[in-house]
Amino acid sequence: MKPADPDYVKQRYDQVHPGGINDWAVVNLSRNREEFVREVAKSSVQRIKSLTTTRSALIEEIENTLFREKLRVKRNPWAVDSPDEGDFLKSVEAKLLVISNSKKTDEITQMLDSVLEEMVFRYSDEIAGNFKKTRYRFARSIATFGFARLLNASRARRFWSLFSTKYNLQDKIHITGEVQQLRTLARKGTIIMVPTHFSNLDSILIGWVINVLGLPAFIYGAGLNLFNIKILAYFMNSLGAYKVDRRKKNLIYLETLKAYSSLAIQKGCHSLFFPGGTRSRSGKIEKRLKLGLLSTAIEAQRVNYQKGKKDGLEKVFIVPVTLNYNFVLEAPSLIKQYLRLKGQERYYTENDEYSTSYKIAKFLLKFFAKGSDISVSIGKCMDVLGNYVDDDGQSHDKHGRLIDTQEYFTRDGRIISHNQQREDEYTRMLSDRIVEEFHRINKVFASHLVAFTAFQVLLKRYNKLDLYNLLRIPEENQFIEYDEFKSVFETLLQKVFELKEKGKVNTSPFLTREIDKVIKHGIANVGMFHAKAPLIKNRKGNIIVQDMNLLFYYHNRLAGYNLEQYV
Repeated sequence: MKPADPDYVKQRYDQVHPGGINDWAVVNLSRNREEFVREVAKSSVQRIKSLTTTRSALIEEIENTLFREKLRVKRNPWAVDSPDEGDFLKSVEAKLLVISNSKKTDEITQMLDSVLEEMVFRYSDEIAGNFKKTRYRFARSIATFGFARLLNASRARRFWSLFSTKYNLQDKIHITGEVQQLRTLARKGTIIMVPTHFSNLDSILIGWVINVLGLPAFIYGAGLNLFNIKILAYFMNSLGAYKVDRRKKNLIYLETLKAYSSLAIQKGCHSLFFPGGTRSRSGKIEKRLKLGLLSTAIEAQRVNYQKGKKDGLEKVFIVPVTLNYNFVLEAPSLIKQYLRLKGQERYYTENDEYSTSYKIAKFLLKFFAKGSDISVSIGKCMDVLGNYVDDDGQSHDKHGRLIDTQEYFTRDGRIISHNQQREDEYTRMLSDRIVEEFHRINKVFASHLVAFTAFQVLLKRYNKLDLYNLLRIPEENQFIEYDEFKSVFETLLQKVFELKEKGKVNTSPFLTREIDKVIKHGIANVGMFHAKAPLIKNRKGNIIVQDMNLLFYYHNRLAGYNLEQYV
């Protein structure tokens, strides 16, 4: 097999911690899980009380949480939900009734604190991961062995190839970028990996990448809905996941989630956030990131400085990662959700392509049977303010000058202090820098560029139509002559290479081949898994769109580079 990228990681690295798994922070966290859950709960109560400074405000927040939770249980229950949720909420409601009828201030305060502590402890225990080192080893070996066997069988198209070792996963999943710096800094501080998010398989993919690079297990937030599926639940529990329930939007839950993340980072646990918060519905690289969990990296860095830590836990490093696919299994439903939301149809049923273990297995078989590859691009490491760091972990400003990150958390140049307004601004700065890095390390595939070209040609041709009418143009109009398509594609390809020269994007090596081969490869790979491919060539060699919505989705991967001005 000829590799698509000569610079990708071709073999598994040794562990960065020679002492072994017992030295991992996540192992220590899991070993003392009950104690950590209590610590999270205690910190959460303090956070919530600092935000609800009066008794009436706290009562209002608890009542609001109770209302939202009762609504969730009634309208959107999941199999993974605790069976006693209804009873617990009834008990909270009864206690609130007693509080409202009480005239004794001390009794009200005591009961209110008790209710808050119960709610927070319950959330903390639900969120907390359950990492087991024995299960981690087993899950890691099963995933690696199983995926490799599927790859060999699908490539050779023979049953006995299940037992072949001709191909390994590195031939399929190409890891490129700042791998050595990441491994070096994982020994010196705490890593926060922040990937783009397109598919529910991202968590498994990133877990495999972390293992191949010889890094300790990372903790990461995985959607609670994924724990409905037994096979996913087993692997995610085994690989360091903690649970995030995106149905819960109340302040009490969100502050508990942030307390969990911040305390884990303070204890040296390498962590992973999907800063977009959820899968990209539009197919675009995320531009607006969720600041909640991201802010916990900044909080943890400040607390480490306050504690006077001068050892390996002192510095927190941010590592952007882009996941580059030729197709996303969920694309049809994701783009439909995006268009409905944009069209103000805010109520829809979310389809879950991963609702059973059977569907996951079926997808993996088909995925490995395709010739399509995945690219994982590791960006340069940054500090929590978005400054690049060198291999010693020292920060440099945009002019390359050394800076002391600790100074950004001091008051009057001496005292390290908590200033929420200041840290909120730092979080926004970090968010902007991560978005910049996402675009810089994004790898342009031929499939991305053919989709972008086709959609932009049609958009220019029917420039008086809005997006929704364009997506509904008749089939006979979803047609582009090959010569026209090739001319535009060549122009855009040249502009992509110019962006690469300026360090603003990365490209697949395949894009350097002869133009007709690049176009053919792109059309063959774009959305290749779907029943209707976004693009095909007809017998005359011209370009036909089969699904405008999917074409729009895959086109969006190159949004944000201003390439449309050259069409």
